[in-house]
Amino acid sequence: MTIVNQQYRKLNPAGATPREISEVVNNLMDGKSNNVGTVTLNTGGASTTTIYNERIGYSSIILLSPSDDISSTTFYPYGAWQDSTDQTASANTATVVTCNTTDYELGTSIASSSRFTAGYSGLYNIQFSFQFNNTDTSIHTVSVWFRKNGTDIANSNSDFDVTSSHGGNPGAIIAALNFFIALAKNDYIEIVWSTPNTGVTIQQIPTRTTPTRPATPSVIVTMQYLSANGYTADIFTAPYISATSKGQATISHPANSVSGMTYKYLVVG
Repeated sequence: MTIVNQQYRKLNPAGATPREISEVVNNLMDGKSNNVGTVTLNTGGASTTTIYNERIGYSSIILLSPSDDISSTTFYPYGAWQDSTDQTASANTATVVTCNTTDYELGTSIASSSRFTAGYSGLYNIQFSFQFNNTDTSIHTVSVWFRKNGTDIANSNSDFDVTSSHGGNPGAIIAALNFFIALAKNDYIEIVWSTPNTGVTIQQIPTRTTPTRPATPSVIVTMQYLSANGYTADIFTAPYISATSKGQATISHPANSVSGMTYKYLVVG
């Protein structure tokens, strides 16, 4: 934490010279006073930073203004994961989908390869894309649904018909869906599937030729923060003054690991 306070002349309560009074008044007319400063947010995952200034009182209003591009950047949690393995399931058995690769994470995380976890409370858009393959000669209907903290979410299931094998090649479809889910901080989502036949798998497809084309992940999952959704604690928000007392004020902000997040402040009252 770095704090810089502006310092201009103060008048002696017992009296001052006309020149000193003129200097102070002219500075005030130019908007220059001792109630402004600069503060740099704590790092290392800190979620609070303290301003120390003798002009701050219990009822002071403190205005914050970002002083550079880093500080003014808007932060919205998101995550993207994928899997590069084939995933199978026993017939008519609920099976949790897993991912082994993290593409992006900011304010989200994955635990136990399957638990997509919110770092901030709010409404999230969870999206998936599965590459289903079917080696059986019959069409089979698979189900996909969501769990929150280990409990099935009501009305979250979707059914997908996977085409039967044909011409020596397995049937294939992409199953994709997005779902809005309200999550408190550290809540997690799992995506679950079931199939009536073991010939249906979630299949990774390697790179191919004629023409050359990229590999196909078996699973892609993304997670995007949408809004606070009425939560009043642990939500993502821009830095704000959460408490004031004699000589100091507390800035609350998202857990910070970025150095140089610097704000100018003005103390009023």
